[in-house]
Amino acid sequence: MLSEILKVAYLAGEKILEAYSQKNCNIKIKRDFSPVTQADLISHECIAKYLMKLSKHPIVSEESCPDYEIRRNFDTFWLIDPLDGTKDFIAGNDQFTVNIALIENKKPVLGIIYAPALKLSYYAEKSKGAFLNGQNIYNTSKREKLIAADSIFHSTKETTDFLKRHGVCNIKRYGSAIKFGKLAEGEVDIYVRLNGSKEWDTAAGHIILKEAGCNIFGVSSKKEVTYNKKSTENEHFIAVRADLMDVYKETI
Repeated sequence: MLSEILKVAYLAGEKILEAYSQKNCNIKIKRDFSPVTQADLISHECIAKYLMKLSKHPIVSEESCPDYEIRRNFDTFWLIDPLDGTKDFIAGNDQFTVNIALIENKKPVLGIIYAPALKLSYYAEKSKGAFLNGQNIYNTSKREKLIAADSIFHSTKETTDFLKRHGVCNIKRYGSAIKFGKLAEGEVDIYVRLNGSKEWDTAAGHIILKEAGCNIFGVSSKKEVTYNKKSTENEHFIAVRADLMDVYKETI
């Protein structure tokens, strides 16, 4: 199934790049004040159409999310962000992605993060490893002077203060879900998010991290992030190398 999902991610990426090359943003503002472009909607339609032919699993998307009374009964479903990093897309910095995850019993079992403008394809399937453009990746870093990933557009003072308190001075900024990929391949050691994010922002990255020797846990719960909650809002989280998990849980 993974090969089929990669095909649809690449196809959606092609459609996004068509709009990107034409600077066809057609920006609108949603009820949560986040931007949406025509490319978001085109990518959603492309992915949803393909997935409906591929399986009978329902679809939860940033651009089409069923009410909880409906999705509460979803044991297995697709969770997608058809264009993650819309602000990066609008800014023209190339750091936007297509995110597709398969959720089973509140946990991701398959995930793809595809950055079409950068030609980066991160993907993983439960118990089968994580990959970048066909090459197996695993975070084997033992760095003591940690490197953190942070957002280009969504960084907060709380995040930078947290990293400073923990002696993390080297911060690299990336757009969209690319931050998860960079952690999975060992380019960085930690990614802290102390402001709002949604389930479709993290699901694909979550399984890629787990298959690459990392994990993601909630700051308040100190438990691994789960999916299909009543609210699609994630609690604030820390994604980190597995060997640092207990260290950061104890210091929150």
